[in-house]
Amino acid sequence: MHKSLYESAIMKTWLNYQLNLFLLALSFFSRLPMAKNIQYSPSKMRRATRYFPLVGWLLAVILVAVYVVIQPLVGSSPALCLLIILSLLMTGALHEDGIADTFDSFFGGYTQQHKLTIMKDSRIGTYGTCALVMALLSKFMLLSTLANQGMLVISLLVAYPLSRAMAISLVQDMYYISNHVPGSDSKSETLAKPFSPKNLNFVVITGAAACILLPFLTTIYLLVGCLILRYWLRFWINKHISGYTGDCLGTAQQLQELLIYLIILSNI
Repeated sequence: MHKSLYESAIMKTWLNYQLNLFLLALSFFSRLPMAKNIQYSPSKMRRATRYFPLVGWLLAVILVAVYVVIQPLVGSSPALCLLIILSLLMTGALHEDGIADTFDSFFGGYTQQHKLTIMKDSRIGTYGTCALVMALLSKFMLLSTLANQGMLVISLLVAYPLSRAMAISLVQDMYYISNHVPGSDSKSETLAKPFSPKNLNFVVITGAAACILLPFLTTIYLLVGCLILRYWLRFWINKHISGYTGDCLGTAQQLQELLIYLIILSNI
């Protein structure tokens, strides 16, 4: 009896700890309202990163629910516009900010230090504006076509967690550079340590789980395509700044998401 109560207490403590980690991840990667009693520490934040794909799951489910409700009322295109706006509001445009800063930096800078300085500048330049506009337009066009093909819901459920899993996996084999820039103060610094094998497996499984909704061959194309893009991004980012920053992870998430939509669309 006492052993059973002890095991129950241990399980409850563990579940509360995991819930706290998930809420930490949710507060970091989204702007959804959070309870004020979430326990924070840098070590907890690093462990919470494993839940990044699950944050993608939650965001995707919210978007799907909203689309299902409003699409019959306003039509497909207006519903998709509202969906993209809602996604920006829920994430605080965190990843879109990353792609704008990264393109400004990589195409506007001359040296590694200059590129990192541009990346930290809150202003947006020509390259960043072009990249951001093209990313949003591409997303709208791809989602619109997927909606016409009846694949929007599945595509969102696949793309949101998988793109985040692929993006956060870059911390596993890249060097975090932003904390070595004088005067830098990046909230991504707490994520800069590689995953343990157990946590990496959790990220992969939760990120790719929705692929079971797709045909087997489409899943193969999707995973191969995402891995190819991941390794190209690692090469491209290292070429410019010899490591990664939080903005680079945001860029990776956005490009992976667009690629996922494109591969699903090409295999319908």
